[in-house]
Amino acid sequence: MKPKRLARTVVYENPWVNLYIDRVQFPGGRIIEQHHLLDFEKEAVGVLVENERDKILLVHAYRYTTDTIEWEIPTGGIENGEAILAAAAREVWEESGYETVNHQLIYTYYPQNGISNQVFHIACCRATAKTGIFDKNEVREIKWVSQQQIREMIGQKLIKDGFSLTALLLHFSQLIR
Repeated sequence: MKPKRLARTVVYENPWVNLYIDRVQFPGGRIIEQHHLLDFEKEAVGVLVENERDKILLVHAYRYTTDTIEWEIPTGGIENGEAILAAAAREVWEESGYETVNHQLIYTYYPQNGISNQVFHIACCRATAKTGIFDKNEVREIKWVSQQQIREMIGQKLIKDGFSLTALLLHFSQLIR
């Protein structure tokens, strides 16, 4: 048995995110009158990209919501009907200009499963040729970083993005090789 939605109030809806207040009954009988739900229609993918020297690609991304510029792995939304790995290749190219090969899906998770149905996928791949330029409206710069440098950046709290931290820590734990 799982929790059951008894009623829904629409607070806000748009193509990016919806906000609902649900009345929910849990298996033991408890009813929550106002369970807030952030509903995301699109899933997202983050990509751990390595080059021939086993360096990892990071992008310096503008983040309006936190008023910061953060070092992250390339990430983005998956378009309707788009395959996860096709979205991974597209996002890397858009955010870095690099073509990629050997795409693999390595993990899928819910980053805020208490209040959101958002789904994040982590993929990995290998960079080949730089055939484009990155979108300067999304990314300030890109760089290839050694695994030791990334460990140091994490230790210094220079990588703060949950998507990136999850991918990198899975990579370093050897669970995704």
